[in-house]
Amino acid sequence: MSISGRMPAHVGIIMDGNGRWAQLRGLPRIEGHRVGAERAKEIIECSAELGIKCLTLYTFSTENWGRPSSEVSTLMKLLEVYLKKELAVLMKQDVVFRVIGEIWRLPDNIRALVRETEQKTASNKGMTLVTALSYSGRNEIIRAVRKVLDSGFKPEEVTEEMFSRHLDTNGIPNPDLIIRTSGERRLSNFLLWQSAYTEFYFTDTLWPDFDREELMLAIQDYQGRERRFGAISAKSNAL
Repeated sequence: MSISGRMPAHVGIIMDGNGRWAQLRGLPRIEGHRVGAERAKEIIECSAELGIKCLTLYTFSTENWGRPSSEVSTLMKLLEVYLKKELAVLMKQDVVFRVIGEIWRLPDNIRALVRETEQKTASNKGMTLVTALSYSGRNEIIRAVRKVLDSGFKPEEVTEEMFSRHLDTNGIPNPDLIIRTSGERRLSNFLLWQSAYTEFYFTDTLWPDFDREELMLAIQDYQGRERRFGAISAKSNAL
């Protein structure tokens, strides 16, 4: 499948359904996470090839810390393996790697790898890959409020633009399209401030089965929409 036309500059993906994918096949949940990690690599590569400027993956939420310790440990191990193996690939693809969330909560070795990968890819010029780790949209907003207060701004000085600069996503454009897999139709605390005018695409496909063709279907659906940002439709205005 080929694709042309208006491309979303920033795509966010809530990668959901790894556990269900495994259970449907009589496999342990961790196998779903392993296959899901491989799928993420494919989607990252495809997004870069399509010319998407920024891709944000909801990898690990603050709520995920409440999962069984064995599952959390395995997820951290998968992340460690990815960061160690894929740095050379990210450099070759000219991808900028960036992490948002409560980085301080990550294990020391993961935090060190994250910072190293961010530093080594910082001067790249291609797609920006944002990984949301230990992330919560509400938590991000609260942390931004604290930063504004600590900076000593007066109430009348607080604007949307200024507040956005205190978010984890400072310097990153708001998402044009957010995709959620597995049939769920909610944001689950993902990019709450940033998604005020985002287009949403929900699919029943479980994340380990979400391939290049599925991504292109989501983008084609996006291309068929008219983004008004609260204004009157151009078609209605013409009438």
